[in-house]
Amino acid sequence: MKRDADVIRKLLFEMEESSEWQFTHDYDEDEKNEYYHLELMKDVGLITNVGKYGFRLTSMGHDYIDAIRNDTIWDKTKSGASKVGGMTLGMMKDLALAYVKQEAADKLGIEL
Repeated sequence: MKRDADVIRKLLFEMEESSEWQFTHDYDEDEKNEYYHLELMKDVGLITNVGKYGFRLTSMGHDYIDAIRNDTIWDKTKSGASKVGGMTLGMMKDLALAYVKQEAADKLGIEL
């Protein structure tokens, strides 16, 4: 199964929008792709387990959401990953944060 950055982004936004602090995902055959991506998110520290099938966002997960919330930043991040032939999820997070930092520096007229 291939990793899909758009699925990860969608799941992160769903978790953030939830009124609950934990996200429960019952594994079944029809949702194995999403569950697989939740496990990948856990691998890099964006989420952590709560119980057997529960997850919660980590602080790093919230930071990544803030970085990729803007569609322009997200498009730049995916384009940058594509230009180098792909990136790890951790590198994509770092790239998105770098684009946000650059945009903030440009708008505020300061060096961050």
